[in-house]
Amino acid sequence: PIIIIIIIIIIIVCVVLHQWVHEDSQLLQRVEQIWVVQLYSAKQLAFSASLLASGSGYTGPFNTDITLIFRNVVTNIGNAYNPNTGLFTAPVRGVYHFDFHIHGHGSTNPTSAVLVKNGEQIFTSWTHQPAGAQKASNGVSLLLEIGDVVFLRMRANSRIYDNTDNHTTFSGHLLFTM
Repeated sequence: PIIIIIIIIIIIVCVVLHQWVHEDSQLLQRVEQIWVVQLYSAKQLAFSASLLASGSGYTGPFNTDITLIFRNVVTNIGNAYNPNTGLFTAPVRGVYHFDFHIHGHGSTNPTSAVLVKNGEQIFTSWTHQPAGAQKASNGVSLLLEIGDVVFLRMRANSRIYDNTDNHTTFSGHLLFTM
């Protein structure tokens, strides 16, 4: 009889442990689902904007460098681009790709912009011709930490043109998190 009682106790303990493990497994699965959803939404980061919100015209020339503010936002998934400041702020650590295209018309002033990361010049796009339309482009993939800031700066004495055809654009997206 004592053996039967021990076996019954062991069976009860196994059933209880199995139930705990099963409940913990369900909880773990739910936590993993929530984490995957949050990670997936963090991966959904992309923006694309053109310089002017409406109309047409030149920005510049100015006697100093200025931050370009791209006001006509076409896409801003994740809201990492701020159309009031022109700054893209990385919300997650990862590799991002940025493209920029600048447009101008013949002038004594060049058409020039610099992609800047945390105050450091990364890549430049520059063109200069006395007559006719001109366009310059560049792109880069960068490892960004949370809070890193990327923007375009127009060089001093440059001028950039845009209109409703959206010639001058700035775009970026997250390639993958790290």
